[in-house]
Amino acid sequence: MNFAQLLFPDFSLILCGYLVCRYTPLNRTVWEQVETLVYFLFFPVLLFHSIVKSPLDIGAASGLIGAGWALGLTGIGLAYSLPHWPWLGRHIPARDHAASTQVAFRFNSFIGLALAERLAGPQGLLLIAVLIGVCVPLFNVAAVWPMARQGQRGFAGVLLRNPLIIGTASGLAANLLGLRIPDWLEPTLSRMGGASLALGLMAAGAGMQFGALGRAKSMAVILLAIRHLVLPVAALGFARVFGLDPVQTTVLLAFSALPTAPSAYVLAARMGYDGAYVAGLVTLSTLLGMLSLPFALGTLRAI
Repeated sequence: MNFAQLLFPDFSLILCGYLVCRYTPLNRTVWEQVETLVYFLFFPVLLFHSIVKSPLDIGAASGLIGAGWALGLTGIGLAYSLPHWPWLGRHIPARDHAASTQVAFRFNSFIGLALAERLAGPQGLLLIAVLIGVCVPLFNVAAVWPMARQGQRGFAGVLLRNPLIIGTASGLAANLLGLRIPDWLEPTLSRMGGASLALGLMAAGAGMQFGALGRAKSMAVILLAIRHLVLPVAALGFARVFGLDPVQTTVLLAFSALPTAPSAYVLAARMGYDGAYVAGLVTLSTLLGMLSLPFALGTLRAI
């Protein structure tokens, strides 16, 4: 499988946003409005639609769900703990850490869906949909919490007002209640979801400033190492601990090595943090996915 080809659309949209913002009249003023639209409307619709449209058979995939949560909690715990590492903590800017911890554990669900279907057909698609449905709520809460805490905002209030949390929670509730999207509404939501991905990636490119990464290089390296090296290795261990079958193991390994979520930039920027720093991490993570996916699905799966 050509992973570079699979990741090229995401990277090319980031590059397109960067070029358009800097070399056309569509400057940062325009893209700030795009970020607002994506954050408050398109991304919540995408999350709601992605979760509702795939039935969650929690009982049949309990082992995979347990492994997915264990994997996510590993990434969250490692990312949160960085300021407490004795040799690293004093070099980590608190606000940059709050905004960028999400890069270590969030994932690009569109690439995950496409990859799972190619690897394992309809069964793989269903399994990755289950992982997305049960992990997105946990990961979104974990992404918001450090920024709410650092900004000295009431965490419960931030969660209740956060559009991504609202989209995720309502989608999960609708799914568990057995509600389904009417056929006549499905195309509209699908197109809004597709627009959210394209505009979110272009907005990340428009806000990108690689110079911002030089401010906390050690933290950037470690967060990306967690996302693209530590989590794939941990996934192999959890697959064995939870007794996953070969197809479930393949899906978990793919899930563990995905690039980070493009919405990470929009979330950080809209909560008042340095979006340029997070956008740089999103871009680097997309590139590193070309290495971590073959590593997880080739080297680790063969072990």
